[in-house]
Amino acid sequence: MTSLWRNSAWILLGASLILAISLGVRHGFGLFLSPMSTEFGWGREVFAFAIALQNLIWGLAQPFTGALADRFGVTRAVVIGGVLYAVGLVLMAMADTPGSLSLSAGLLIGIGLSGTSFSVILGAVGRAAPVEKRSMAMGIASAAGSFGQFAMLPGTLGLIGWLGWSSALLALGLLVALIVPLAAMLRGDARPAETSGVQQSLGEALREAFGHSGFRLLALGFFVCGFQVVFIGVHLPAYLVDQGLPAVSGTTVLALVGLFNVVGTYTAGWLGGCYSKPKLLTSLYLMRAVVIGAFFFAPLTLWSAYAFGIAMGLLWLSTVPLTNGTVATLFGVRNLSMLGGIVFLFHQLGSFCGGWLGGWVYDRTGSYDLVWQISIALSLMAAALNWPIREQPVERLSVPAGTSAVA
Repeated sequence: MTSLWRNSAWILLGASLILAISLGVRHGFGLFLSPMSTEFGWGREVFAFAIALQNLIWGLAQPFTGALADRFGVTRAVVIGGVLYAVGLVLMAMADTPGSLSLSAGLLIGIGLSGTSFSVILGAVGRAAPVEKRSMAMGIASAAGSFGQFAMLPGTLGLIGWLGWSSALLALGLLVALIVPLAAMLRGDARPAETSGVQQSLGEALREAFGHSGFRLLALGFFVCGFQVVFIGVHLPAYLVDQGLPAVSGTTVLALVGLFNVVGTYTAGWLGGCYSKPKLLTSLYLMRAVVIGAFFFAPLTLWSAYAFGIAMGLLWLSTVPLTNGTVATLFGVRNLSMLGGIVFLFHQLGSFCGGWLGGWVYDRTGSYDLVWQISIALSLMAAALNWPIREQPVERLSVPAGTSAVA
């Protein structure tokens, strides 16, 4: 038992460090929109499309990367992802056409993120942690990713100001390369999954998941999370400048999002171990509707922007431990990286829409107003989708007598 606890703690530490680097760098991409677009004379849609493509590729690759991690170990998936991520950053530093930007920032970094982010990393944490501590452990790892966002945004802005955007990307590539040796900390992930219930093939696991209404609703709700976080992460700095606020305000607001998301994700993980995770997700999306609505409709000031960053930070990635925790409760942890990756695919489809639509609408209307309104409506939709999900294991997982898992 002592050895198991030590192994779990070691994996949690490694997972936290990897997520802090991977997501910390990724959340700073919006800071490159203005300098790259200005230097090459692009409209905002060019950069927005590359980041939207990144999120789409990330989502499309995630189920396959998750399946690789489930079958052959997380370490291998993380090493491959870390190498592609670092190479993508180096090539992004050299990009001077829309095509080369889409290849580097879009394709390579998108695939790299699929091996170094939530679905794969939280799959390792979910398998290593005791069942009663699983939601909390996922919350801690997710909070580490949020701390990376808080720490890296000012650092990235400083690098751009000191070295210029191209050399800043090279420096970030060196940082991301550290993920490769850190992957060794996840080798203990090979702890056997629970053996109760019927053992499944890959096809059987997929059919079971897609035949479950809760899984489908969870995936559709996660689409909204992706839409909102990428739209805000990519376009908020430019939006605030458009509204007359200083350029540094966008970085400060996104840093506040990252700082308070540490609290939000940790708290969500803790609450998920005590209360219904789908009901908590409903509450989170309703609160997002209120926060985004207040920010959009109220007069914008520097302090209201900071308040928005704090409030959104508390709600930002709090959905992640609750969503992955629900998948683990419903279907177990044997195929958690793959099934979590499928749900995450829907998140990334939303990310693509949010990132690209923001640039497309702005270039045609000169305003982000329509996308803010869509974000509010989608929050209400996601709340409605998560409410009917029953957090109950499928019958295969030896549900105690007297209960049933309704699909």
